[in-house]
Amino acid sequence: MGSGIVDDVRATDVPSPPDDDRADEPDAALAAHLAADLDGGFAVLMRRHRGVVWSVARQFVRDPADAEDLAADAFLRAYRALRSYDAARLQTLRIRPWLLTILRNTARNAARDRSRRPAPPPSYETAADEPGTGHGVEQHAESGELQRELGAALAQLSEVQRTAVVLRHVVGLGTGEVAEVLGVAEGTAKSHISRGLARLRPLVENLREEATR
Repeated sequence: MGSGIVDDVRATDVPSPPDDDRADEPDAALAAHLAADLDGGFAVLMRRHRGVVWSVARQFVRDPADAEDLAADAFLRAYRALRSYDAARLQTLRIRPWLLTILRNTARNAARDRSRRPAPPPSYETAADEPGTGHGVEQHAESGELQRELGAALAQLSEVQRTAVVLRHVVGLGTGEVAEVLGVAEGTAKSHISRGLARLRPLVENLREEATR
C-alpha cells in the first residue's frame, strides 16, 4: 500500500468547520476568552475544533450517529473540566491535543462498556464523499471501497498504533501533538506511527488479494 490511501482519506474525511470571525484565534487568545467568558469562549472552541473532533471520533466507532454521540460526550467532558480550571492553567492549555486526549479516553471507556455486552466489533471506516458532490459514480464506488479496505485494516492494529496513525496521517496532527494525545514521548509517538504504518501496508494488500479471489 502506498501513501495514496492515507492521502485519499485525509482529503475526504476531514470536514471543515464553518467560518467564524473568532474561530481561528490562537490558543492563548482563546484561553483568555474562556477565562473571561466560559460559555462564549467554549462556543468558539467548539466551532474551531468540532471538525477534527468529529473526524477522529469517526475512526473510533462504526456508526456516524455513535460518532456524533462520542464527540458530544467529549465536548461535555471538556466543558466540565474547563469549569474547574483557573486562568493560570488555561494559559498553558494546548487545546487541540487536550480535546483529543479527552476524546480518546472517552472512546476507550465506551469501548470497555461495549465489550461487556455482545456487539459487532467497530470497523473504523472512514466517511466517503456523499453522492452528488461532483464525483462520478465509478470514482465514488472506488473511494468507498478504498475507505472500507483502510477501515478494516485499521481495525486490526493495536489501539495505540491505530490512534497514532489516524491522528498523524488521517487528521494531519504534528508528531508532538500525537505524543500529547497518547501521553508518551515524541520519539515513542514516532515509533507507534512508523510501526502502525508498517503493519497497515501488508494488511491492506492482503485484504485486496482476498477480495479478488
